[in-house]
Amino acid sequence: MSRKELSQKDKMLAGDWYSCLDDALEVMRQRARNAVHQHNTMPPDARGHMGPQLADLLGHIGQNCLIEAPFHCSYGINLSLGDLSYLNAGCVILDSAPVTIGAGTMLGPAVQIYCAQHAKDPVERAKGMEIALPVTLGDNVWIGGGAIIIPGVTIGENAIVGAGSVVTKDVAPGTTVVGNPANPL
Repeated sequence: MSRKELSQKDKMLAGDWYSCLDDALEVMRQRARNAVHQHNTMPPDARGHMGPQLADLLGHIGQNCLIEAPFHCSYGINLSLGDLSYLNAGCVILDSAPVTIGAGTMLGPAVQIYCAQHAKDPVERAKGMEIALPVTLGDNVWIGGGAIIIPGVTIGENAIVGAGSVVTKDVAPGTTVVGNPANPL
């Protein structure tokens, strides 16, 4: 099959340029919206660690992971949670590419992880053209509240990202970064 014959979903998953305005991708996003709606509106004692539709949607869930409500993800299928990972209230993960969250990693409230990079040309952007780059958080990472992680970033194990930081480049293991853009302390 040539690149031209690939579906927009296949292009997205392959890390190629694709149109996010594709009907099949919209079906996938609607499934995710339904799952996060159930998760976000269930009583906490009935929901447990996460709503059942959300648990069915996510790509991988380790043991004893907890996602507080409200939560949002764009597809869910590309999200992988390691054992004992914790996502506090208000986290947003736009997982058009793989997002891997390591074991023991904690995300503070309102952390945002973005995988899509939109076309810079306004004509192409209006066509919904984007490319998705993976985001990886190693084991035992702590992301402070309100931090933003942009497409293609890897944060090494045991690293800390200060609250409100904007992470624009990889973070070495065991490093603490703060600011906009985030830099080592």
